[in-house]
Amino acid sequence: MLIPHGTIIAIVDGAHFALLRNSGDEAEPVLEAHAMPALDMHGHASGGQHSHKSGHDPASQVIEAQHSAAVVEWLNHEVLAHRIHDLIVIASPRTLGELRPHYHGQLKHVLRRELAKEMGGKTGTEVLHALRA
Repeated sequence: MLIPHGTIIAIVDGAHFALLRNSGDEAEPVLEAHAMPALDMHGHASGGQHSHKSGHDPASQVIEAQHSAAVVEWLNHEVLAHRIHDLIVIASPRTLGELRPHYHGQLKHVLRRELAKEMGGKTGTEVLHALRA
């Protein structure tokens, strides 16, 4: 997969959020850590939580939903402010399910790929390997 220069890669799970940016070119991407925003966790009472039957307790599900809502709100804002032109979202399957319904139309337009995979704490090289697999 070619990753355009400047592409932002958002890595999200229920409690963590990391950003990488391709500082290389399409053929030779170099993923570097990108400045992290302060997420606004206020005003996300349920975060659009869906009912899940799993081993997660209800309180952690609410926290995960709030986190997902804050992340997608920030991503939408950055896309609408024209600060993100190319985006890849890597998220745990559960988190990706929380994010998708809240993507703004413009975010969908700049979204180059989604990857449903746990990648929190991985290096840029590991993320590139996962994107190419």
